[in-house]
Amino acid sequence: MDLVNRFLHYVSFDTQSDELTNMTPSTPGQMIFARELEKELKKIGMTEVSLDENGYLMATLPSNTDKKVPTIGFIAHLDTSPDLSGRHVTPRIVKNYDGNDIVLSQEDNIVLKTEDFPEVKKYIGQDLIVTNGKTLLGADDKAGIAEIISAMEYLINHPEIKHGKIRVAFTPDEEIGKGPHKFDIDRFGADWAYTLDGGEIGELEYENFNAAMAKITFIGRNVHPGYAKHKMINSLRIAIQYAIMLPRWETPEHTEGYEGFYHLISCEGSVEKTVLTYIIRDHDRDRFDRRKKEFEHLTRKINKEFPECASLEIKDQYYNMHEKIEPVKYIVDLAFEAMEKSGVTPSVKPVRGGTDGAQLSFMGLPCPNIFAGGHNFHGRYEFVPIQSMEKASEVVVQIAKLAVEKH
Repeated sequence: MDLVNRFLHYVSFDTQSDELTNMTPSTPGQMIFARELEKELKKIGMTEVSLDENGYLMATLPSNTDKKVPTIGFIAHLDTSPDLSGRHVTPRIVKNYDGNDIVLSQEDNIVLKTEDFPEVKKYIGQDLIVTNGKTLLGADDKAGIAEIISAMEYLINHPEIKHGKIRVAFTPDEEIGKGPHKFDIDRFGADWAYTLDGGEIGELEYENFNAAMAKITFIGRNVHPGYAKHKMINSLRIAIQYAIMLPRWETPEHTEGYEGFYHLISCEGSVEKTVLTYIIRDHDRDRFDRRKKEFEHLTRKINKEFPECASLEIKDQYYNMHEKIEPVKYIVDLAFEAMEKSGVTPSVKPVRGGTDGAQLSFMGLPCPNIFAGGHNFHGRYEFVPIQSMEKASEVVVQIAKLAVEKH
């Protein structure tokens, strides 16, 4: 099966994750997909193929060189985002893209407009896989899976290319932040790994946000509004007062690059009780800690005006992998060189988000992130250029080759 048909087959599986089930994998579709991949890995000639009860699929491409070469891993995730349906995905290929708007759904007037998504014009003359406008595509991260398996099949079919032992893994529940939670580092047995879970061609990432979640609960007191003077405590109004005390411009819609933010993701309440939920993000650990302390400060301040009204819970989610990758930065340099040898211009930049690689790096498996080629993940305007997918697969092959040449 070639790369494109492989990908088109994979996106037919409904693998949205669900953070409310408290199971691993969080949805049955992920295990159905994992079993299909298990059969495929065996069919192409991979060894030590294993799928555990939690949906973690691993396999080996044995070394074919006498050299002592480090074991390298390649990782992608099975699930797609809960943000939009991944059921009945019916993609189509736009051949030789002409640079104009792309009609995704004629009947619903859903159009991928170049005015809204100007990056699509980078791919004039290439072949794009797009959605039907009603679902996401699933290039995040089924493109990564297809690229890794296609690279393994290429190496199996070209034994003249010398490589060390390679391990691959496909994991559940990345989109809900639980991908590495039951990942067995020792069983995987790689010296380092790469996730193929990045965006556009050339992306190479080894920095990501430090991340935390903050939940502030405000307790009020309801009284008939006609007789409420000096009696009512309106938790909704207090929550609004709290929210506007945070810096107005330090939000996702006003930040980029290395700029961190506070992001209000949920507000639920009534006069009696209101809960604000925020995510906190910053690449710099000191600034990250200061952002968390700002919530503590504001909670004390609001409680001074409204005694015992507000309570705060903060939970760290993941940390910037930079501090774990920097001591072994040669693994980034290896990927950089592999991209250049594949005719790809590397773009090293921070992830404005998280990645399984961050958690894995802190678990002891250094794991930078490489492009999978897609754009506009998690929505109906998602697309992936076929040529970008082909280059990602080629980069995997080049990394395997370079690891031998440099040892």
